[in-house]
Amino acid sequence: MVGAAEVERIFRDAGAFREGHFLLSSGRHSPRYLEKFQVLQRPRETERLCAAIAAWAAELEPQTVAGPTTGGIILAHEVARQLGLRAVYAERDDDGGARVFRRGFRLAPGERVLVVDDIMTTGGSVQETIDAVRSAGAAVVGAAVLVDRSGGGARLDVPLHALWSVDVPTFDPADCPDCAAGRPLTKPGTTPAPAVRR
Repeated sequence: MVGAAEVERIFRDAGAFREGHFLLSSGRHSPRYLEKFQVLQRPRETERLCAAIAAWAAELEPQTVAGPTTGGIILAHEVARQLGLRAVYAERDDDGGARVFRRGFRLAPGERVLVVDDIMTTGGSVQETIDAVRSAGAAVVGAAVLVDRSGGGARLDVPLHALWSVDVPTFDPADCPDCAAGRPLTKPGTTPAPAVRR
């Protein structure tokens, strides 16, 4: 079983635990950022992390695994593969608002669904996926994330399992000390990767 210390080691070794001044998807700012794709690009590590989620979720007896786009797709697929289930993905509707199931994904009334995601800050993406599952008439039996960066502060109304819980401060832009100090703000995922010479 992969414990919290091992998850932290995996993130640090992959260069996924970054320091700076970051704009999070929630709109809040943070001096630290977890770049999950530095981990998710490594199939063996991803498989190990998903095995820990699958082991926790097995007793919940899910019938389907759901994840939000984008990182949640990889995790939902791998957790579902390990549990012998199918995976479905919740993406933004055409207005960029609520998460919905498209591409022919259907959930049956009462179908037992496990929701998985990569990094949870406020719980927004996980809750939006839970809402999409419930809107389809299915039942959410639990949720699991690789990292809860709220340190346990985010709350959901279903059983939640985080492989690693770390309290990383976030700030409203008006109260951000890095903004007050004039440090440049980075929106993760927008900087092109440098060319690699071979």
